[in-house]
Amino acid sequence: MRWVTYRTGDGDRAGVVVDETIHAMPPGTELIDLVALGADGLRDAGERALRDPSEVVPLSDVVLRAPIPRPPAIRDCLCFLDHMRNCQEALGGGRVLKDAWYRIPAFYFANPSAVFGPYDDVPTAPGSAWQDFELEIAAVIGTGGADLTVAEAEQAIIGYTIFNDWSARDLQSLESQLGIGQAKGKDSGITLGPYLVTPDELDEFRTDGRLDLTVTALVNGEVIGSGSTAAMDWTFAEVISYASRGVFLHPGEVFGSGTVPTCTLVEHLDMTDLAGFRGWLSDGDEVTLQVQGLGETRQTVRHRPAPTLLPPRPNPDAAPAPARVNPAPAKVPYRRGLHQVGENVWAWTLPDGGYGWSNAGLVAGEGASLLVDTLFDLTLTREMLDAMQSITQRAPITDMVITHCNGDHTHGNQLLDPSVRIIAAKETKDEIDHEMAPSMLALAQTGDLGPIATTYARDRFGHFDFSGITIRNADHTFDKRLDLEVGGRQVTLLNLGPAHTAADTVIHIPDAGVLFGGDLLFIGCTPIVWGGPIANWIAACDTMLALDAPTVVPGHGPITGPEGIHAVRDYFEYITEQADDAHRRGLSFIEAADTIDLGPYANWLDAERVVVNVYQRYRELDPDTPQLGVITLLTMQAEWHAKRGAR
Repeated sequence: MRWVTYRTGDGDRAGVVVDETIHAMPPGTELIDLVALGADGLRDAGERALRDPSEVVPLSDVVLRAPIPRPPAIRDCLCFLDHMRNCQEALGGGRVLKDAWYRIPAFYFANPSAVFGPYDDVPTAPGSAWQDFELEIAAVIGTGGADLTVAEAEQAIIGYTIFNDWSARDLQSLESQLGIGQAKGKDSGITLGPYLVTPDELDEFRTDGRLDLTVTALVNGEVIGSGSTAAMDWTFAEVISYASRGVFLHPGEVFGSGTVPTCTLVEHLDMTDLAGFRGWLSDGDEVTLQVQGLGETRQTVRHRPAPTLLPPRPNPDAAPAPARVNPAPAKVPYRRGLHQVGENVWAWTLPDGGYGWSNAGLVAGEGASLLVDTLFDLTLTREMLDAMQSITQRAPITDMVITHCNGDHTHGNQLLDPSVRIIAAKETKDEIDHEMAPSMLALAQTGDLGPIATTYARDRFGHFDFSGITIRNADHTFDKRLDLEVGGRQVTLLNLGPAHTAADTVIHIPDAGVLFGGDLLFIGCTPIVWGGPIANWIAACDTMLALDAPTVVPGHGPITGPEGIHAVRDYFEYITEQADDAHRRGLSFIEAADTIDLGPYANWLDAERVVVNVYQRYRELDPDTPQLGVITLLTMQAEWHAKRGAR
């Protein structure tokens, strides 16, 4: 039999489904009470409902709840060891499991008060940017008992249902470092349904005593994974027997199988290719789980607002962080906020200019404005746009230019009015299309990257909120130059890349004598080469100098003049000379980065970026230099930084 629980004006009703029609039990009869009767009692109740239903209603006319909306307990197990192997491999840990996985079945207690029906909208876990799902099936206990043998445990199963273990992978990753089990990463939601299917209905799907049900998981119609429940290493009966040791299992308790291998997003993560990951679940995504013999769940993910944050406790064992003060002279006081830098031209600056602390700008004309970049997260961008309102109310933003692909210049784009035209160099648009999802940056805040890189990454990226970000890319592109009219003013966009990235756009406002340099200019903080070649960056500096703008707004650091452009140019000439000499002497790039005397650039913030810059120069000199991923390069920077106690 297939049982359901559905919502009515008088409360929940239980019923048996035949031919897409519900034959209901009398009002007040709950399915959890019926399963307590055992297999024979449940079958008798179903037969009574079919003979003399209290109502007959089409399945399509009701709202289904979970078959048992509030189970007395939920244990989620890990019966498929390949799921664990796949997860370990995805996170860079290899496929070899500890011996304990083969000795005892694993389970944890999930949250019975957060059970959703098969078609309910499901909110994300508060504070999570890594929302995931897991396709599982569940066994439900009937008469129960304690100290059950495996055979008795098999007989205790009254039925099966689909089980979706909604998981917040970033919270789970952080909490796992405590070593005391699951917490907020796993208690935001469990889906059960649509039916409770009695074991006899599934006899045709049994192979060697195991259920062999074909399963498929989809997101927005895209198949994420598929497989069979026959791949279980630990059977339900074994897990239930183990869980019952010294514990009475009550009717209606639920045992999840654990994830069918490949039927979850995390298994498809590759730490060496974060940009290739499809991304975590976001607002509006539809997750569909299909299980042969058990039906289908179909749910829409809804973003939940950020929670109240708790301030971290002081760590008495942590080394004090060195003070970070940008050492560069500032043409305009280097403070957080909006600064007028020319006639109807403003810069938004975010000290200290390190990772994520970027600048943006606004150019206003008659009745129209051009925005230069947004910021790293939605909160920062809202703050900036609010501060600009006194200007944009009379000169609304009609156009926005993206200087390059990095998220600290694009993540706030979604907050702009849909009518705003977003402009970027063609290569910038292409890079954004292939950038890793913004939510992946939460890895730097919650992941265990090792004893050195973890602290470094959290110091650099722990200040930002990467949840709720939806990429809004350019809808108008150009090649090397684009001349705009902004409310009667002439503005020139020049793509001077590849250098920092594949394309790097600068914005020149001739009548104001202002140049926005994007991330071709880091002032008082060390530039970093993600694109290159370095010679292009030096040439870009020459082009910017030729524009002869007295006021220069960098992508990071304080507002400067031509002297700031000269400083960046000189840095790259110096690093190139040092790296070339090290290469001639046969040093590896990491040996070169370790031994280079940074001279006048040693006091620039984030000096450890020399590791990436030397690496890129070595790749120019020797194309056979192995290509390294972002996480590897981040770790190398952290190690360089730790050796020197840099800022």
